[in-house]
Amino acid sequence: MPAASPTASPAAPDTALVDQLLDFVRRTGLPVREAPVLADSFLPGLRIDNGGLVVDRRRLLYPGDILHEAGHLAVVPAAVRATLGANIADYRTPDEAQGDEIVAQLWSYAAAVALGLSPAVVFHADGYHGHSEWFTSNYQRGQYPGLPLLVWMGLTTADAFPRMTRWLRE
Repeated sequence: MPAASPTASPAAPDTALVDQLLDFVRRTGLPVREAPVLADSFLPGLRIDNGGLVVDRRRLLYPGDILHEAGHLAVVPAAVRATLGANIADYRTPDEAQGDEIVAQLWSYAAAVALGLSPAVVFHADGYHGHSEWFTSNYQRGQYPGLPLLVWMGLTTADAFPRMTRWLRE
């Protein structure tokens, strides 16, 4: 998951971009609702609750984090998805959680590409523990660590990625 810098104070997120991202996530079939999110959430203004995404526009710092968190929901089996809460690691084994993180990153990249957005929207400078440039440069060169797992999940093919066959794991 991306980790926001405690000193970050970006401008208020672009409302049109937030609307675009939320519309996309809803079109994938993931539930999204807008409601207050406590200040202690892992990502400002975002929380996973009962298999859906909760967004608080007042607290949201980075709109691209919407895609990353949606990616976490999308890549787990449907039966597990409905049970997910704020800390995904509580619901997955360490190996599953690591794999889910890698494919959530790929999923969010594919979503950005599908929307015609710069990967920097998702992989912003204040996230990913300082490795945002590494992700974007690798992905833009066609190097996709974890792609075999995303293919195994039935969400894309190695030849088609970043185009997705479907957006939600069954």
